[in-house]
Amino acid sequence: MDIEEASKHFIHVYNRNKIFAKGENVYLYDTEGNKYLDMGAGIAVSALGYSNEEYKQGLKDQIDKIIHTSNLYFNEPAIKAAGYISEASGLDRVFFTNSGTEAIEGAIKLARKYAYLKNKDSKGSIIAMEHSFHGRSMGALSVTGTKHYREPFEPLIGGVSFAEYNNLESVKALVTEDTCAVILETLQGEGGIYPASPEFITGLRKLCDENDILLILDEIQCGMGRTGKMFTYQYYNIKPDILTMAKALGCGVPVGAFAASEKVAEAMCPGDHGTTYGGNPLATAAVCKVFEIYKDKDIVSHVNEISPYLKEKLEALQSKYSSIIKDVRGMGLMYGIELDMPASQVVTEALENNLILISAGSNIIRFVPPLIVEKEHIDTMYNILDKVFGKF
Repeated sequence: MDIEEASKHFIHVYNRNKIFAKGENVYLYDTEGNKYLDMGAGIAVSALGYSNEEYKQGLKDQIDKIIHTSNLYFNEPAIKAAGYISEASGLDRVFFTNSGTEAIEGAIKLARKYAYLKNKDSKGSIIAMEHSFHGRSMGALSVTGTKHYREPFEPLIGGVSFAEYNNLESVKALVTEDTCAVILETLQGEGGIYPASPEFITGLRKLCDENDILLILDEIQCGMGRTGKMFTYQYYNIKPDILTMAKALGCGVPVGAFAASEKVAEAMCPGDHGTTYGGNPLATAAVCKVFEIYKDKDIVSHVNEISPYLKEKLEALQSKYSSIIKDVRGMGLMYGIELDMPASQVVTEALENNLILISAGSNIIRFVPPLIVEKEHIDTMYNILDKVFGKF
């Protein structure tokens, strides 16, 4: 297969430069048989790596039963998967989507319906964060705090203002009687790998409680064990009113969800929201199998065991190449290194050396490997990056 020929058939919104044919464990193989260490996990999706036999068998078994029924009916895997999410999150009700972006859309609608039922004259204003990223649909884009993503597609949905992440006073300054929700990533991803400070996240919870404002936490990327808890907010001993998730929720099968407390979920009634494919038996069978493998293999404990080593090796690179690497930050197996040069140059050079990396913004390399990564893989990554940074 030829990349130039393939490119003729796609709308050019991605700069693709490889065709991958198969994966195994933490490695991908291109169509020529070359092997690449993947430290991006399909943008934090493939938490269990590639070609996990138990996961594959779960999908095969479901395909032999039924793939789709529509949401006019219940299906067994969806019932089971919703129970797993409720147990893991501490939230009562779940709605399955096809993606993280759709989960954000549903969360916004739920928040506005909740506000509408309290006061039909409410404008349903939402406070989001600067440098946030929540998706590329019109609703999700409206709460994404980076202008260059939004501007070509305006006007977007109204009533959205942007506060400074980790600055509680900047949020308080935007609260009005029309504010229905505050939305943020518990750990900002695309915006540069910034964890929420304890003071900020607990202060937001208190602020929302005092003003009957809903707290929406986007854990599409940082959830599902990525940071060493099943959901990152569990570090702060708080719960959101609405939670969004996707990516590792299905480990490759397209599936997302938003979950809410009973009180908030009751705002929705039949006809308020829907999806043809969301929560179908195949997608939710994947969700079930992911939760079961996480439990059987104690994936979250493994993240906590291995993540200090990733941090150690990244800090060693920073110490060696301090003129290039300005900062190392993150949690668990979600780390970023801030560079004094374009990240794309490092990503390109790493790929030439059989290492897959992804960026976060223009000058940050994002490390979100499969959660099954081992020290030997981190050592391989370090050695390649040592060579790459040595060239620069």
